[in-house]
Amino acid sequence: MFRTALRNVLAHKARLLMTVLAVMLGVAFVSGTLVFTNTISNAYQKSSAKGFDHVDVAIRPESRNDTGDTVGKEPKLTQALLDKAAGVRGADSAVGVVSGFTAVAGKDGKLIGSGFQSQGGNYWGDKDPRYPLVSGHAPKGQDEVLIDSHTAQRAGFKVGDTVRLSIDGPVLTPRIAGVFTTDDGNVAAGGSLALFDTATAQRLFHKVGAYDEIDVKAAPGTSQTALQNAVDAILPKDVASTTTGKQLADDQATRIADQTSSLRSSLLVFAGIALFVGTFIIANTFTMLVAQRTKELALLRAVGASRRQVTRSVLIEAFVVGAVAAVTGLVAGIGIGAGLRSLMGRLGGSVPDGPLVISPGTVATALAVGILITMLAAWLPGRRAAKIPPVAAMSSVHAKATTKSLVLRNTLGALLAAAGVVTVLYATTLDDTSDAQAPMGLGAALLVVGVFVLTPLLSRPLIAAAAPVLRVFGVAGKLARQNSVRNPRRTAATASALMVGLTLITGLTVMAGSLQTAIDKMASSAIKADYVVSMANRYPLSPDVEKTLKSTDGVTATSPLRNAPSRIDGQTEYLTGVNGATIGELTDLKLDDGTFKVGGTQVVVDDDTASSHHWTAGSRFTVSYEDGGKQQLTITGVYQGTEMMRGIMLDNATLSPHQSDPSDMQVMVKTSGGASTSAKDRLVKALGDNPAIEVQDKKDISNSVAQVFTLMLNILYGLLAMAVIVAVLGVINTLAMSVFERAQEIGMLRAIGLDRKGIKRMVRLESLVISLFGGVLGIGLGVFFGWAAGELLGTKLATYELVLPWARMAVFLLLAAVVGVLAALWPARRAARLNMLTAIKSE
Repeated sequence: MFRTALRNVLAHKARLLMTVLAVMLGVAFVSGTLVFTNTISNAYQKSSAKGFDHVDVAIRPESRNDTGDTVGKEPKLTQALLDKAAGVRGADSAVGVVSGFTAVAGKDGKLIGSGFQSQGGNYWGDKDPRYPLVSGHAPKGQDEVLIDSHTAQRAGFKVGDTVRLSIDGPVLTPRIAGVFTTDDGNVAAGGSLALFDTATAQRLFHKVGAYDEIDVKAAPGTSQTALQNAVDAILPKDVASTTTGKQLADDQATRIADQTSSLRSSLLVFAGIALFVGTFIIANTFTMLVAQRTKELALLRAVGASRRQVTRSVLIEAFVVGAVAAVTGLVAGIGIGAGLRSLMGRLGGSVPDGPLVISPGTVATALAVGILITMLAAWLPGRRAAKIPPVAAMSSVHAKATTKSLVLRNTLGALLAAAGVVTVLYATTLDDTSDAQAPMGLGAALLVVGVFVLTPLLSRPLIAAAAPVLRVFGVAGKLARQNSVRNPRRTAATASALMVGLTLITGLTVMAGSLQTAIDKMASSAIKADYVVSMANRYPLSPDVEKTLKSTDGVTATSPLRNAPSRIDGQTEYLTGVNGATIGELTDLKLDDGTFKVGGTQVVVDDDTASSHHWTAGSRFTVSYEDGGKQQLTITGVYQGTEMMRGIMLDNATLSPHQSDPSDMQVMVKTSGGASTSAKDRLVKALGDNPAIEVQDKKDISNSVAQVFTLMLNILYGLLAMAVIVAVLGVINTLAMSVFERAQEIGMLRAIGLDRKGIKRMVRLESLVISLFGGVLGIGLGVFFGWAAGELLGTKLATYELVLPWARMAVFLLLAAVVGVLAALWPARRAARLNMLTAIKSE
């Protein structure tokens, strides 16, 4: 039986090729994902570990929780504490670390690197061991700065050049005093790092006389643990805590592993989808191969082979096919992993140097996935073949499914689909999206499987609906329709492969379009201001920005939005400071109760906060500010909170005296002529053409969100394209094997007058009908899942409403048709080239 199975594999090399390709693509996706994520994780971990070579013990401020009715303040690491740490027994030296956001503009005036990776810090003394100088000298004073070598190379900077910087709004133009190298992971990932002398950094980052961290280096012969114990002994109580350099490196490695794990999980989901689609192809292939060899298997049974041996022979074939596909997929996956790493560099990202990581786990996973998926998909056809009685099999090549089996299949499919719909509908009623994720996923899986099981039943009425169109093509169209429904199970498996991909693509498109509409409504309904000014990375703005905007020509009203923590009724609540005199002109918030009046001790509160504290218009409460001061405030109105505006809103004149370092999250601006290109240019110019500051109107706000959605959607489309490619292979495989199976029939059609063009048209139309059938099912399921997911989002986003992208859905249906036409090219050509006499004599 083993030799027989191997001969069958060798005898059907061409027919098994598409199956091998489908499995290979899925395995390549899996192994490529593992190679890529393992490689970048290893590279970043080794790079970040180097960054802690000069740290044996790190002293950091002790985080304080809110206690009583006051808001805890972060303790400061002072120069006196640094001097003490440098003098403990076993310490060789101590360095004070200051850091914060620093945007660096290139020579073209644009921000270098992404905003969140644009960092600044201090250079310690004349020779900081953390940052070896490549050229130049240590910075001195506010007019000198150092930049990292990666940034210098990308932007074309050299020592002596003037560079434009921004910390919190105002533009600085220091001279580049030197260029340094660094193992900082943010720089390796494409960010930038600018260093000032310590006094300048403390002033710019609003930490005069204090440090974010103190790094202590151990003297030779002193262990990190011993040094940590010595430093702990001199630390004031509840001011700071210590961590060893090894622990910092381990924690960083864990964070990097967690980040790459999330990426790995996301990519593996799409690899799983491709493999799931591939199982339809494998099952189809082995079903057809078994059907074509029914007489052969019956003869084996007649000469003594048991049912188990017949099933085993089919599984051996699957094992060989899976092993070949797994090995080739692993090789291709290694190439994909290397290619993705190279692609990151070309797209502007940067990965630290390191070897390509091909772990034993990756090899084992690739082999296991390829072989197991193939054998599992082939098990059912093999078991079905073994159950056919030898006498019945010898007398009929095509054993039809019994009525009992069809009733059982349809009943099971209906139950699964109904359970899936009910579970999804239940998930939409849950308020907490995290609680709804599990039932939503389970319901989606049940529904997809149920529809797949029911697809043979659904194929007849849906394909029959295409009969009027197919009649236009005459005999070829009629034959194509009959061939499509001749074997419903085969048609179902072929169409289902395409259905899965289009279900996901349509669902994502429905969600993205609906979310974009919700964002547009939210931006237009909550804001009357013409522009919103903020930092590119959403860091706080200097109050000087609002002062500059207020004095700009054409500006009629401004209001900064300033956040501050407070304690109210024993709970932490964040206050939103605004310009009470102008906020009414700049926002369009709907009131549920009272009037919109902000000034002095009068405030307005969003509906959620008011509900949680049982407040109404006229209620009074006592607030404890971050400086410990207390004040009684009166609520004049309760407004409907939005994603852009919510919280307790009070006048900045009331809030700012209680803040040690006031800063604004954004500034709202209204101009005399409304939003226009000239007005925006005036604001940008007034702010010094600052690359770190964004000046956005309502359309810009919507577009910035749309860009995120579009980018994510395009990435997901690209990942799901793998499943569509596998589905195309499935259509090709099914048609090719169907042509082989119907060789005698095709020969008879040729003999009675159907020409080669008619044969090609018949095969193409059959492929088109099957693909459109899968497309209709996929789009229908995608709309349902998109609606269900939107119901969950609607609980968190008041402006959300379902928007059906009819144009895109038409494109997806057209895509299904194109898939059908392209997939039929080779099988149709092969069918048309069959010799009619040879085909008639074939069995």
